[in-house]
Amino acid sequence: MLFYEAQPKALPEGIDCGDFIIATYYAALPRDMIMYYLAPFLAVEQSTGTWTAVPGETPEVRAKHVAKVIAIHEVPFYEFEVPKGVEERTYVVQVAFPVRNIEHQIPMLLTAVVGNISMGGKIKLLDLQFPKQYTDGFAGPNFGIDGIYEALEMKERRPLINNMIKPCTGYSCEIGEKLFYEVAVGGCDVIKDDELIADMAFNRCEDRVKAYMAMEKRAYEETGEHTLYTVNISDNLPKMFETAKRVVDAGANAIMVNYLAVGLPALQALAEDPDINVPILAHMDCAGALYESPISGISSHLVLGKLPRLAGADSVVFPAPYGKAPYLKDRFVYTADVMHYPLHDVKPMMPMPSGGITPDMVPVCVADIGKEIMIGSGGGIHAHPMGPTAGAKAFRQAIDAAMCGIPIHEAAQEHKELGVALGMWEGTFAETTAACGLDDTIESIAEH
Repeated sequence: MLFYEAQPKALPEGIDCGDFIIATYYAALPRDMIMYYLAPFLAVEQSTGTWTAVPGETPEVRAKHVAKVIAIHEVPFYEFEVPKGVEERTYVVQVAFPVRNIEHQIPMLLTAVVGNISMGGKIKLLDLQFPKQYTDGFAGPNFGIDGIYEALEMKERRPLINNMIKPCTGYSCEIGEKLFYEVAVGGCDVIKDDELIADMAFNRCEDRVKAYMAMEKRAYEETGEHTLYTVNISDNLPKMFETAKRVVDAGANAIMVNYLAVGLPALQALAEDPDINVPILAHMDCAGALYESPISGISSHLVLGKLPRLAGADSVVFPAPYGKAPYLKDRFVYTADVMHYPLHDVKPMMPMPSGGITPDMVPVCVADIGKEIMIGSGGGIHAHPMGPTAGAKAFRQAIDAAMCGIPIHEAAQEHKELGVALGMWEGTFAETTAACGLDDTIESIAEH
């Protein structure tokens, strides 16, 4: 048995999947290179060995620690010969990494499954399948979908609207305070800092928290609805943790972090700190550098979904295909699924589609990924011709219409704010609506 256990390859049935993290890759090679021989070398490279044999890599060490290639599927799957003219062969490869090599560490996970092979040419990490043994080592989201609704004291499950204060940066706390109140009283459930402003000398986090939370109280007294303020505490370490605790002490009811810029382990540390017991919104900046290449990097549903969920984000901002960021609709829908479908005992997190969203996009967004979402909009609220309050109202009117199965144009006839918004932005959305196959007969959305 030692011979087989020490091999960097196995049948899927030949391993205990509960002891391994299964990584799935896209890979491409010149036609004359044979993946069946190369892949085991890469498995050794990412686990026990190196480019040449070394004395310490004994069969006993390999038996416990070597990564194993468990599947190689060529696409197309040639059986007899590679056709003439095919200069490159493409594959889906699965490698099983022993959990004991990685333990419950995201840095070691990424080092093992991406690591040096990220510089190996055309190879992209498509997915990671985690055993329960691994996910049990992470607390995951403290609040998640249920906790966010509870923090807002909401009994009705409807789409939330999240507004990011605009301009992105450069404004004073006093300007932000005014804008916060205007969008809160208009019906925004969550208001966040833009990712480009954090604890700046011209506008400190603690000052914003104190001023904005006073406006939250004022808006609540007028509307009976609470607002979460996700203050951006992204910073150098360890200052970020000091800032997070200061803003919570100052009354913050949520925080935001640019999780890829500061690192997934930093997000995890925030989520697991008992002194920072508020919902965490994770922002997607830098994500495209990791996932946009079709032949290298890491797939978007891992970068935006599985990994931040494991690290403890309660909600993640990710690009909507109807807005300003290029993103395939099927990737968008699947990434949202990864955020909230069962993942062993890890709580679901709330998807936050964002990036150039306007009220006319609400029906298709709800139809695509459901009602337990947080729709993000900045310019689509602040640039409303009637002002930010009207911009927020237009979104709430669009959400109410979607929840009731009322076509948006019909709702716009009853609500001036929504009507003005459609008149301003609908032309930019017409092509997207057609591409998505959505018309004004959206009664089914209420049942989604």
